[in-house]
Amino acid sequence: MCAMATSRGIYPPQPTIYVNNLNDKVKKEELKKSLYAIFSQFGEILEIVAGKSLKTRGQAFVVFKDINSASNALRSMQGFPFYEKPMRINYAKKKSDAVAKLDGSYIAKDKTKFQKGLKDKRKSHEQGGGEPKRLMENMITGSQPGIQPPQTARPINGSGVPHKILFLQNLPSETTEMMLTMLFEQFPGFKETRLVPGRHDIAFVEFNTDTEAAQAKSALNHFKITPTNAMQITFANK
Repeated sequence: MCAMATSRGIYPPQPTIYVNNLNDKVKKEELKKSLYAIFSQFGEILEIVAGKSLKTRGQAFVVFKDINSASNALRSMQGFPFYEKPMRINYAKKKSDAVAKLDGSYIAKDKTKFQKGLKDKRKSHEQGGGEPKRLMENMITGSQPGIQPPQTARPINGSGVPHKILFLQNLPSETTEMMLTMLFEQFPGFKETRLVPGRHDIAFVEFNTDTEAAQAKSALNHFKITPTNAMQITFANK
């Protein structure tokens, strides 16, 4: 019979946590960004590893820089409803390479097989033409054929007067309503999240009262949804 995860985990504490029972219908990149959004509040994250094969879907590893951050995340987020499924969290069995490199215990793996696989892939790409290369360049630059990069929208000023509706700015392009909901529903009085059609960088979050909205604003203002996007929160204009 398999041991159930508890708020303390079933393996010795370490900086990497193992998260499973995730919704396997969520795409890999969206999953990683959403995991970063909800776990980065507990400390610096070195990396998030999530698979997309049938065997590895529905699970991920979140690598923190230190044990305290991992432990706080495990205790606080155990059973948290993530994409409508309660997360099951435990400490990982083994230390991640990212942590091992930091503490000096990293041992390089045999690169022979890896190099052979890389050589085979390169040969396959060369035979298949330049399309894979163009696709990779598009991923790096964020460009797509026939699509012009969006113009930077002018910032909108919020209000300093307390209001039960919060106004969010500087959101990354990949922000989803579910991602914001998971961040704000941790606070009492949360009602709903509203995205603005045609504007990926702003959104509104409503609470039951001004006081409850102010608590969420105080906790999450300048919270980094991604390493480069610090969310700006003000009260909406009345």
